[in-house]
Amino acid sequence: MLALLSGCGAPALEVAAEDPAPLLRAQAEAALRRYDVAVEAAGGSQRFVPVGDQTGVIGEFEPAFGDNAKMALGNGYLEATGPLPGPPATAGEVVWENGTREKVELLSAETALARIGRAECPECTPLKITGARLGSARVDTTRGPASAPVWEYTIKGTSARLTRPAADGTVRMVPPSWNPDDPPGGPALDSASTAIGSRELTVAFIGAPGTAAEPCGADYTGAAVESASAVVVYVLAEHHRGPAGENVVCPAIGASRTVTVTLTEPLGDRAVLEVQQGTPVAVAITP
Repeated sequence: MLALLSGCGAPALEVAAEDPAPLLRAQAEAALRRYDVAVEAAGGSQRFVPVGDQTGVIGEFEPAFGDNAKMALGNGYLEATGPLPGPPATAGEVVWENGTREKVELLSAETALARIGRAECPECTPLKITGARLGSARVDTTRGPASAPVWEYTIKGTSARLTRPAADGTVRMVPPSWNPDDPPGGPALDSASTAIGSRELTVAFIGAPGTAAEPCGADYTGAAVESASAVVVYVLAEHHRGPAGENVVCPAIGASRTVTVTLTEPLGDRAVLEVQQGTPVAVAITP
């Protein structure tokens, strides 16, 4: 959630200077260059690029698991109790909502599970993975939601099951290392939406609940930089400016906000990137 600072005349966290626009544009251009390089390394084609949190859960963990299930999943504390299935002999298929289909090579269940990675969590107890089978599930991608092959994992002691995409994305882009001294880069985008053939692209993010006409509120505008592979959208905020001496404490809450930008041409198969890390976000494309 976007934390709003005390004192409505003060800038919110995403504002790092009096005029953040040049800085944000430079960050957006750098993110675009990194993604273009990754697409070129992938042979110039994006095809299947999953976005967002790619770990899914089917069902619910029993109360006996307490908070450990969420912490273990969030930090990658998963251990296989035995061998897991290898890569299938035949290719899988991704099917988008518009009927577009793409053949994809499939990973072994062990490799797909290892893609989660692990973070330090001394208080976590690993979840025991007892087996896996190949299935399909809805996966968010740079080209909209798709039905894609997934590995479905069974977990010891629970009827809940874990899912992970069974195919690698065709574009592997490593975000830059996070530096606490770097400016935040504006609100992080949650998703984007557009219509087929439209040049208008709407992005959603967490921002101030009210407009700049209200205490603790803000108005938002967006801008974009584009290439043949992607669009990077960055968001600028104009915060409420109360009378001199006004002292209002703003609650640390946020609300879903959107801005719409006009592209030089329709989005097509291009990815939409957020400016903070330059990673793709989920896109919804309507007829």
